[in-house]
Amino acid sequence: MKIKVKKLKQDAKLPNYAHPGDVGMDLYSMENVTMAPGEHYRFYHGFALEFPEGYGAFVMDKSSISKAGLKQMGGVFDAGFRGEYNTHLVNLSKEPYTFEIGDKVAQLVILPVAIGDLEEVDELSDSSRGTGAFGSTGKK
Repeated sequence: MKIKVKKLKQDAKLPNYAHPGDVGMDLYSMENVTMAPGEHYRFYHGFALEFPEGYGAFVMDKSSISKAGLKQMGGVFDAGFRGEYNTHLVNLSKEPYTFEIGDKVAQLVILPVAIGDLEEVDELSDSSRGTGAFGSTGKK
């Protein structure tokens, strides 16, 4: 599949796959930022994408960053979105974390998605799970 990428900022480092066969493209910081514990920060990446309908772009955690206690928040981009891609991180650790220009922030995964045609009904069919929610399968 061809993914078109447009650089919106001259100094943007475009997303890329680190290794052949990788599913996540690395996303990079365009600025030096130190995130204090509990702090949220939105990184803008300086590019826009175009890919076919029936796919979505999902921002995912980088394992090295999540091990340090940072978590990606949200991050679903629709095929019709042509704006600047960004990553929203929160520092859940008890230590500050510093990003420098060019550091990896997150990864972007392009996945096929089903686009549903919603139909309002009065009843849903029965299932083995029913309305069971959190903890419904037990602890063991």
